[in-house]
Amino acid sequence: MNARLALLSTVDPGIAESEVFRLALQHAVGELGALGGTIHLRGPMSALRLVSATGLPPVLTRSWEIVDQEGPLAPARALHRGSGVWVPPEPGEQADPAGWPGTGLAAVPVFSGDRSIGALTVLMGDGGEPTSGQWDFLRAVIAWTEERMAQAPPPSGPSQTELSADRLRQALKEVSVGSWDWNIRTGDLVWDEAALELYGTRPQDYTGRIEDWMRIVHPDDLAPTLDAAGRAIRDHGVYEAEYRVRKLDGTWGWTQARGRATYDEQGEAERMIGVGWDSDEPRSVRDALSRALRHMSDGFLAVDDGWRITFANLEAERTLGFSEEELFGRVLWDLPSARQVPGLEKGCRQAAAEDKPAGFDVHMPDTGRRYHLRLVPGPDGRTLYFTDVTEKRRLAQEREASESAASERAARIAELTAALAKATTSRDVVEAVAQRVLPPFAAAGLLVQAVEGQRLHNVGAVGYPADFLEAVNSVPWTTHNPAWEAIEADTPLFLSSVREFAARWPDLGHLADRGDKQAWAFLPLTASGHTFGVCVVSFDRPRRLTDDERTLLTTISALLAQALERARLYDAEHTRSRELQRSLLPRGLPDLPACTAAARYLPAGQGMDVGGDWYDIIPLSGGQVALVVGDVMGHGLPEAATMGRLRTAVHTLADLELPPDEIMSHLNDIVGGMGEESYVTCLYALYDSTTQVCSIARAGHPPPALVHPDGTVHFPPLAADPPLGAAEPPFETVELHVPEGSLLVLYTDGLVESSTREIDEGMADLARLLRTAHETGTAADLEHLCDTLTAGLLPAEHQAADDAAFLVARLHALTGDRIASWPLPEDPKAAGQARRHVREQLSAWELDDLTPTTELLASELVGNVVRHAKGPVSLRLLYGADLICEVFDGSLTMPRIRRATDTDEGGRGLQLVTALSQRWGTRYTPTGKCIWTEQPLPGPTGHQAQMSDDALSLMFPKLLPDTEEFDGDLDALPFGDEDL
Repeated sequence: MNARLALLSTVDPGIAESEVFRLALQHAVGELGALGGTIHLRGPMSALRLVSATGLPPVLTRSWEIVDQEGPLAPARALHRGSGVWVPPEPGEQADPAGWPGTGLAAVPVFSGDRSIGALTVLMGDGGEPTSGQWDFLRAVIAWTEERMAQAPPPSGPSQTELSADRLRQALKEVSVGSWDWNIRTGDLVWDEAALELYGTRPQDYTGRIEDWMRIVHPDDLAPTLDAAGRAIRDHGVYEAEYRVRKLDGTWGWTQARGRATYDEQGEAERMIGVGWDSDEPRSVRDALSRALRHMSDGFLAVDDGWRITFANLEAERTLGFSEEELFGRVLWDLPSARQVPGLEKGCRQAAAEDKPAGFDVHMPDTGRRYHLRLVPGPDGRTLYFTDVTEKRRLAQEREASESAASERAARIAELTAALAKATTSRDVVEAVAQRVLPPFAAAGLLVQAVEGQRLHNVGAVGYPADFLEAVNSVPWTTHNPAWEAIEADTPLFLSSVREFAARWPDLGHLADRGDKQAWAFLPLTASGHTFGVCVVSFDRPRRLTDDERTLLTTISALLAQALERARLYDAEHTRSRELQRSLLPRGLPDLPACTAAARYLPAGQGMDVGGDWYDIIPLSGGQVALVVGDVMGHGLPEAATMGRLRTAVHTLADLELPPDEIMSHLNDIVGGMGEESYVTCLYALYDSTTQVCSIARAGHPPPALVHPDGTVHFPPLAADPPLGAAEPPFETVELHVPEGSLLVLYTDGLVESSTREIDEGMADLARLLRTAHETGTAADLEHLCDTLTAGLLPAEHQAADDAAFLVARLHALTGDRIASWPLPEDPKAAGQARRHVREQLSAWELDDLTPTTELLASELVGNVVRHAKGPVSLRLLYGADLICEVFDGSLTMPRIRRATDTDEGGRGLQLVTALSQRWGTRYTPTGKCIWTEQPLPGPTGHQAQMSDDALSLMFPKLLPDTEEFDGDLDALPFGDEDL
């Protein structure tokens, strides 16, 4: 610490303030181990100007260039308190700019005498608040800074060298005086055009605040210049200063300023009005200013506050008709030549009353000349410049008219070109031309036709009746047709009236009448060296187009031809691609008791090929349903084909009723075998309506959104497994308890992510839309909800670069009163108990019509379990859209259906199950397996599939009589023990 202070003490007095600031910041940052630092100096009003920074990138310091010294930021706090302050980055803290790193800001004030003039601020790293020793070091650095600032040399203008006469005259021509008006109380600052140019400020960047001036003053010159302004205000004197300002090209140039403050009745300063001028040229130029003004080509007058003339150059004398001796001391408005100019006195007095520079044109009635007059108020009066702009205004008007016409034509071409570039289909092209060509030309109709074979077929039309379009569609080739003639000659054909049309094609007069048009432009469409069609622009009145209009229409037809050729190719390719895409996606979602669902697939924007996004709902046994969404990255037919293969694989694996993690493992193997170019993400959700548990596994895919019945939206924290093909099993499965009526939203990243939106922001938007839909009740209609999500996340004008697919499913629970289960013993009596449970439960559910069949199915399944499997054994009935009968056991051996001969006593059980059930199957469970059957509920007529006695006799020739004894024949178990 002492070493740094000793090193600073060796710096010679008289260095520039910018060097003082640089050294002070570097040593303060180095000693405290800070990330960076800044120095601000006090400006007019309540503003602090950033004059030096170290260690901080511009993106962080930009918001600190001008700081409100009465505000909450760290430099302002130090200035206001007069001592060091520590500002930690607390939540919601307004004293620190958003996005700054570090642990906080330490700031100490800078003084000049007993007046605080600025602050030094350092951004601390991991060290936190400075120690007492570090605070002492900062105060020592500030003391050194204050001492060296006082010893810094004042701003000095450029060297005074002699100029040649030619350079002197050239410099005088370029002299420009800018005026300014500063409201000391409010900080408002008014610059005229010359001041804007002088101070290197573009009009669009000008805010009208004193901060505009502070930003352009050189940091080394800011402190003495501000001091001069403050001294002039306090002493009621004249403000004079010479300082450097930043020009538009980034260089620094010397300027001079002179002004005086005005005060209210209490003696408080109100405003300061003054002028500024470029002082880069030698002072001998300014000494010769009056001589230059005397001979300048523009008229120049100087008047005092009473409008008495104090100076006039030769051009002013000639214009006013008096010599300088005759003009000196006379009131301007007493001159006959001034009184004859309409609006001159009124305009000048109005500008003088506003006390700011103004310019306006005046017209000399005797000569017919037009002058531009510019009035600039100053401390000792006003100056008036007037320039003969008669020829300039005339040329400007002609140029403006010509430029306006050219600009309008260029704008039409540019607008049409942009619209055609966005158009993808033939219909888009025709609509773009109709909207942007017909109105400017006052045209009434547009017809675009293309050659197919030897006939002209309509591509699109606007402004024609249907019967006319039908008559001109599919017109065969003939030489006596204006459209065919334009195509054959590849030359535009313009017809200005019906008479001209009828004279050339008398046989086609009826078509002209049916089209109700009276003038035409037949424009051939040529692209790639081939003329393939014609564009007809027509008018509802006789119209002879000018050469410019004909040239413009010919240019437009060339643009139309290029766009139409591309669009026709796109139409054909797009149709084939979309047909393939639709064939690979589900044609409809199944209507399941476990869930109701709706989905959308939104292809990428214009110019993009088919993608690989897909979704699916797969009904499974036991009230379960699988919901799947996946994304094959990229666009094109290979990606679409990969998507089709994976969707088929998912269906196959799901039918095996494997758990989600095993399905993901199999898919990972499949994708891994496709090659390194395949990049696939997938999410598989298995929902069990009997337990209300949703098991989810994903591979590189965004998490689903779960909307609870109360409207809260939750994104389950799932493991971020890599995409398929790159992952290493096992996959993690997360189980969620899902309340009745909850919404599960599965989606691909194209819905929530784009080049202008991060995925986290998109997921937040998705959650907001889902909450709003729940609050407004629109979430009840899933189709409407899909439309809402599409409009909110993928607006119509947005041309997405990626496909988007999403699936919205409302999950339903199979309530306890629709579920019945019983444990069964591992002995032959289990079949009889199973039949009894079935009989009693179906009676309670009022499904007596299903009792005989269900008893038979349950008895057969239980009998097979007792004979071929092992316990524990249980029976479960599910009463949903169908009646499901399930038998569980502890064996992993799956039953196989086989063909039994006429003499076989066994082997017909599964044939019987197949005959009596709508469908049946098996699935593995954590403890064994489940064999299930599904039967349709009785319809309005009570129809139910049943077996006849003859069929039963053929399948089971040795049925046991009704008895509770068991003689070892397990095949007889389904029919013993109870009456069927």
